[in-house]
Amino acid sequence: MSQHLVELVDTAAARWPGKDAWIFDHTGERLTFADVERRTHEVAAALAAHGVRPGDRVAVMVANRPEFPLLWLALARLGAALVPVNTGYRELDGGHVVAHSGATLAVASPEFADVLRSVAPATSLRAVVTTDELAAVAPAPPPDPFTPTPETPTNIQYTSGTTGAPKGCVLPHRYWTTLADDLATAFPAITSDDVLLTAQPFHYIDPQWNVALGLRSGATLVVLDRFHPSTFWQKVRDHGVTWFYCLGLMPTLLLRMPACPEDREHRVRAITASAIPPELHAELEQRWGVPWYEAFGMTETGGDIRMYPGDHDELVGSGCIGRPAAHREVVIADEHGVPVPRGTDGELLIRGTGLMHRYHDDPDATAEAFRGGWFHTGDIARMDEQGRVFYVGRTKDMIRRSGENIAADEVERALLLHPDVESAAVVAVPDELRGEEVKAYVVLAASRSPEELATFCETKLARFKVPRYWSIVDSLPRTPSERVAKGRLREGDQRAGAYDRREGAWL
Repeated sequence: MSQHLVELVDTAAARWPGKDAWIFDHTGERLTFADVERRTHEVAAALAAHGVRPGDRVAVMVANRPEFPLLWLALARLGAALVPVNTGYRELDGGHVVAHSGATLAVASPEFADVLRSVAPATSLRAVVTTDELAAVAPAPPPDPFTPTPETPTNIQYTSGTTGAPKGCVLPHRYWTTLADDLATAFPAITSDDVLLTAQPFHYIDPQWNVALGLRSGATLVVLDRFHPSTFWQKVRDHGVTWFYCLGLMPTLLLRMPACPEDREHRVRAITASAIPPELHAELEQRWGVPWYEAFGMTETGGDIRMYPGDHDELVGSGCIGRPAAHREVVIADEHGVPVPRGTDGELLIRGTGLMHRYHDDPDATAEAFRGGWFHTGDIARMDEQGRVFYVGRTKDMIRRSGENIAADEVERALLLHPDVESAAVVAVPDELRGEEVKAYVVLAASRSPEELATFCETKLARFKVPRYWSIVDSLPRTPSERVAKGRLREGDQRAGAYDRREGAWL
């Protein structure tokens, strides 16, 4: 296994110099593996000319263009760390990431430079440079050689912040090489014959580990500008994609696109996805004629658990997320960190090779997350006798109503079965009598009343799980990874403006 990202780049250029490494669909740009090596040296020299040294942190605000992965790999050559900034961020949220990370230089596409300039006075930034300005730097001697170790940080990668302000995960080279090596040597066993595709933004980790995987395996990576449900499968066919990863609402949105005769005319041999709706799993496979494999991972931990072919047929639609990867140990534990019997719900704890080092500048959160020598995911799961893991929900998404435990995820999945529900989020509302009540936020494609939706839920769930409070909204706040930002939904009085089913009235 390669020890660091720089070794991945140099080895790939030596093995597959003329082969396409990256194809950027929306711009038509193609880079071979030799191009990637050459251009990362050039970008590293330009960054060094701007004063970047080992240990520095550089904020990058660039959309899905070659400049983003080139900057990442160039920073790795210099021993500096990338701080990705969500291209949707503005002064408040962008300012938090830049200031908290301690970045001293920022590089942005011209259209994002003003955002970073606006936050610069309140941060450690000494300069904001556009990608055009960086490219115009006169050729310079190569920077002093730097040899990273597997534990040299490559990223301060900020979490999605579903329950609070994003935390910066300090990710080392070993994080990426472990992930890439596992996907190349174990299922899905990616090789140089494969074509990968990513549609997520580069400031999220998925495109980054896709880059590492392509370098490790020799596979070509196709990059879309973003996820477009109406054209996604056509892009898959156009580029001869053989494997891709998706998450969140993507499978549901794809399934809602009109069926066409070409649905099964593709080269995809397997699809890996996180949070596949169990009720839709079989339908997804029937529609496109290819197996979908569930997987679990986190920004803090990388790739942890996935479904393997030997379990697939038995577990389609079961909610099983698979077995631990070879480099992971997994236990299901109670609130004291004590393992619970097989088949019992508890918190999912993880340890192994290639996890984040810590939360940047947050020793208390780091100690809390790694207490007892295990990373505490905050997810509720159970393990069967065969060692397979079944996802139940987030610890903060377990609603305790009159002594009954209700998984918000289960209620959300029931709501999504309604043909007019585009998306839904369920949270707990404090209640003096019952401890907590159930509140649903729903985005609709057609007008429906809360009573109609509640009646539908009663056909799918026990009555005590049916939401009492309802809000019909135009959209749900989302994180960069397309998860619902539930922390924002929990802010303020959740009853205000909602429909109270018990009272039969809008509040």
